[in-house]
Amino acid sequence: MSNVSQHLISGAVSGFASSICLQPLDLLKTRMQQGDGALKQSGHGGNILSTAREIMRTHGVTGLWRGTAATLLRNVPGVALYFTGLNYTRGFLATSPYFAQTPSDHARAHSGSVLPKLTKWGNLFAGAATRVAVGALLNPFTVLKARYESNLYAYDGVLSAIRSLVRAGPSELFRGVAAASMRDAPYAGLFVLSYEHIKDEVASLVGPTSSASSTAIHGFSAASAGVVAGLATHPFDVVKTKMQVRTEDRYHSLARTISTIYQRRGLSGFFDGALLRILRKPPNSAIAWATYEGVLMVMRPRNTT
Repeated sequence: MSNVSQHLISGAVSGFASSICLQPLDLLKTRMQQGDGALKQSGHGGNILSTAREIMRTHGVTGLWRGTAATLLRNVPGVALYFTGLNYTRGFLATSPYFAQTPSDHARAHSGSVLPKLTKWGNLFAGAATRVAVGALLNPFTVLKARYESNLYAYDGVLSAIRSLVRAGPSELFRGVAAASMRDAPYAGLFVLSYEHIKDEVASLVGPTSSASSTAIHGFSAASAGVVAGLATHPFDVVKTKMQVRTEDRYHSLARTISTIYQRRGLSGFFDGALLRILRKPPNSAIAWATYEGVLMVMRPRNTT
């Protein structure tokens, strides 16, 4: 099996696992961010528990998984393309003396990773560039996912939602792409930078002696990096969601959306749903990266023996 196929399959499995497990947190985050106005005005999600109770009272427990199909359409190819693109970008940068880090075979084995090693700036650039490119490519599915998770649109199914978006044209398919890029570039850069640093530090303290210990190190490192990067970039996650689910003119441009959120909610409005994103990012990152590197390590020997 080719190297690209290995990364695509590993990324797809990773995206599927994390999406299924964590959809309720994604759904609740979107509901918390979709409102238009002050906290106590109708249309805002209120607090997390009341929002969850309202969903379960109306749709049952399974209502917390509303939008899972749309999430899979976005995340399975998205994570697969991200991991594959990230590996390609890192491999390309590893050929440059400015970004390359050439550990010894012993050091690579000690880290428990099969991915190319880069300097801090290399990791920062590789993560940001790959995330923004994949995010822009799949933005129509991001819009679909956000609208399906909100309760502002009455879709009969995923196919009808897709048809509705396509009929609306490019302006709707790529709503919020600028805000998403401004969120994703620093998030991915900070995440990969933090992930590689934490992974190396933890591996130096607790050397991986088996596939299980390597997976634990990758999972812990990714979870920690997810908290750091998620909190730093959350305001643009709020802006992106508003632009993608609200239809009012005041949410039709990046600058107007930022101004509207500040006028109606103040600085706190840029952190709506922050707790849910922070709660979601560590397990999402841990599941995604541990699954990705774990599947990759299982598949890699088959390609080299």
